[in-house]
Amino acid sequence: MIKFTPQSIRVLFVLTAAASLVSLSACIPLVLGGAVVTGTSVATDRRTSGTVVEDNAIDIKAASRITENLGERVHVNVTSYNRRVLLTGEVPSAQDKQLVEKVASNVENVTSIVNELEIMGASTFGQRSSDALVTSRVKGAILDAKDLISSAFKVTTERGTVYAMGRVTQREANRATEIITATSGVQKLVRIFDIISEDELARSLPQKSSTVPAPKN
Repeated sequence: MIKFTPQSIRVLFVLTAAASLVSLSACIPLVLGGAVVTGTSVATDRRTSGTVVEDNAIDIKAASRITENLGERVHVNVTSYNRRVLLTGEVPSAQDKQLVEKVASNVENVTSIVNELEIMGASTFGQRSSDALVTSRVKGAILDAKDLISSAFKVTTERGTVYAMGRVTQREANRATEIITATSGVQKLVRIFDIISEDELARSLPQKSSTVPAPKN
């Protein structure tokens, strides 16, 4: 696990926040959290621009504080969506599992914790590489689906278990479930969705202008 110094945390936070804000107004591709993000995808993100920035900051701060408190004896991945934090990975004891959750919950703007840490030895490099491949496949499958908005979902994989987060309708949740469980390499799916109504979704989408252009002379 990467060790963070106070100086590196400040740099990472500034760069991440700047990248998120820039991507809101431009279509320049950016790499955030291992995913390529464009202005178009961020514009369709169902989180507010402020929440996107806060989620990126939570990821960095929580990872740093976990490392500071527990060192390299744990392998923990932090994934924040809409200020809800998902903890995945491996820890050597129940006490460490509780401590990781406590540390993460004390990070600014965190509203809730989903603690999926397993008490066991750390996964191998090969396992993590396999998980990264599965995540890529799942993201690609969701992107290819014509009836889903890929930016509504955040996906990570741990030891073959796929964790899917997002603000989605029940229809979208069911459709994503079909796609993810059919993807090669997926052993299990854990859904961590905020279910919204179709009306809520319609209100959150950008409204098309109803202005009628003036006739040309």
